[in-house]
Amino acid sequence: MDSPSRAGLECSHMQAEELKKLIEQGLPGAQVEVRDFTGGGDHFEALVVSPDFEGKSLVQRHQAVYAALGDAMRAQVHALTLKTLTPAQYQQRR
Repeated sequence: MDSPSRAGLECSHMQAEELKKLIEQGLPGAQVEVRDFTGGGDHFEALVVSPDFEGKSLVQRHQAVYAALGDAMRAQVHALTLKTLTPAQYQQRR
């Protein structure tokens, strides 16, 4: 029988603040907002604003966020809705 642990992470629920910190660590200088939209600790929405996204495709931006989340994305997060913007794009939508 498989262990509930995967890559050293227990298959438990995350907190929005934990995801926020992981993204901020992986994308220094990014502004990050994360919300648990079901309250169950496994479905999240994240807004990530980073100058590193300049000139990158949507797929490349999402890949950068997934890389920042690492094993947490594979083991603890069931669904993540991402909005990834450059600072200029963020200012335009305000």
